[in-house]
Amino acid sequence: MSSLTLPIETDRLILRTFERADVEGLSAYHALPSMQRYVFSRTRDAAEVASALNIMRGHVSLQRPGDTLTLAMVRKGDGQLLGHVSLHWSDATAGQGEVRFLVNPSYAGHGYLTEALAALFDLAFDHFRIHRVFARCDGRNHHSIKLMQKLGLRLEAHYREHALFQGEWDEELHFAILDREWQRSSKVRELPPRHRVA
Repeated sequence: MSSLTLPIETDRLILRTFERADVEGLSAYHALPSMQRYVFSRTRDAAEVASALNIMRGHVSLQRPGDTLTLAMVRKGDGQLLGHVSLHWSDATAGQGEVRFLVNPSYAGHGYLTEALAALFDLAFDHFRIHRVFARCDGRNHHSIKLMQKLGLRLEAHYREHALFQGEWDEELHFAILDREWQRSSKVRELPPRHRVA
């Protein structure tokens, strides 16, 4: 496997590792009450956001199972932080990876996340040679469900009332796609131009 060169450039975005200066942009969406259901650790104040940023700043490569690569979605032109996407290497023997994502609601619905995830899937399959990538989403999050379908992922599981969050039952959906399915997926051809590695 060749070494990974970052940042990655897409049609409208720069995907790069997080920096200390991203704390304000991260706080703008990561600390929202509506986001706490989806974050890996609660971020209700500035100290917790700074801690989350510090963790994500360490997510810079996939060297062994358990590693995570997290990339900030930065809009070209104005440098606005829109959200982030992550690739977690969950199993080396079976070539399994998990994609995670979070976008600032102010920038949702403009195709930025679709563009960033398409580049991340390219990276997972073409660079890291992962065999199968899966993603989890809230069963009530219709935008994420449509996004997974648009990217060509298939629904593999629906976990009903599997966890409690603030007194409410969670419904979790698991979507997945294989490397060969991504390569030939007609969905891919409908996406913005393929990313370029800088």
